[in-house]
Amino acid sequence: MSVGTYYPGQGTLIEEKYLEGIAEGEAKGEATLILRVLEKHAVEIPEDVRERITSCTDLDTLTLWFDRSLTATTAEELFTEDPEDTADRT
Repeated sequence: MSVGTYYPGQGTLIEEKYLEGIAEGEAKGEATLILRVLEKHAVEIPEDVRERITSCTDLDTLTLWFDRSLTATTAEELFTEDPEDTADRT
C-alpha cells in the first residue's frame, strides 16, 4: 500500500480547484461590499449595474470599484475612467 504525499504548489487539480474557490469567494465578498456601500450611501443600483458588479471576478477591478463606491453619487460612477486611477496602475 502506498502513501500519497502532498506538496503545496504542485498545481494539482485539487489545489487548482481549491484556489479557484478561494478567488471566487473573495470576488463575491468584494462585490457584496461594493453593493452594501452604495446602498448605505442611498445610491440607486440598476439591475444591469448590480449584475456587472456581481459577475466580475477580477479582484483588481473590484478593488478599484470598491474605492470608487466610497465617494460615488451614482452607481455608474464606478465604471468611469479616471486619469488618476490609470496613473496609479502604471
